[in-house]
Amino acid sequence: MVLARRTAMVCAAGVLALVGCSPGGGGSMAEPTHTAVATVTASSASPSPGSPTSSPSVSVPASTTPSPVPVTGAGQKLVTMTVSGGFAGVNRQVVLRGDGTVRTTDRGESVVRRTTAAQFMELRTLLGDRSLADVPGFAMNMGAADMFQYTLQFDDRTVITDRSAEEPALDRLIDALDKWLPTQ
Repeated sequence: MVLARRTAMVCAAGVLALVGCSPGGGGSMAEPTHTAVATVTASSASPSPGSPTSSPSVSVPASTTPSPVPVTGAGQKLVTMTVSGGFAGVNRQVVLRGDGTVRTTDRGESVVRRTTAAQFMELRTLLGDRSLADVPGFAMNMGAADMFQYTLQFDDRTVITDRSAEEPALDRLIDALDKWLPTQ
């Protein structure tokens, strides 16, 4: 019985440690983005002869994934991202609309392309990440020179960043939108 309790405690500690780890984070702990519950059950009865040895069972709910932002109409602007600055004085823009089209503008030329259903769902899901609500409206390193400035407009707010502060949800959104911009 003592062995079963110790095994259950070790398993519970292992599960809780894994829930807090971030993938690829170099062993560092990440802030949890969801609540996880670990349930460990160990039988206090001795196993009967011929029956398998009881082992602890662990139950951890799946992580909560963001819901895609709703679309209210084809002309709805879901997100607008403007990239400006840098040494060369870049000024580029990408706009995702409710009909799944992406309009990019660079050096005065606009191009409209259509997303696939999977790409549209991915972008809407990134926009639905609740962590975006915690991103500050202005995060710039005022001592840095020649950095790109990203201005994003979504969900009735504007966020301005140079990406010098670590904001994982915002960084994922910027990276996904950046893929639509023409390469230099």
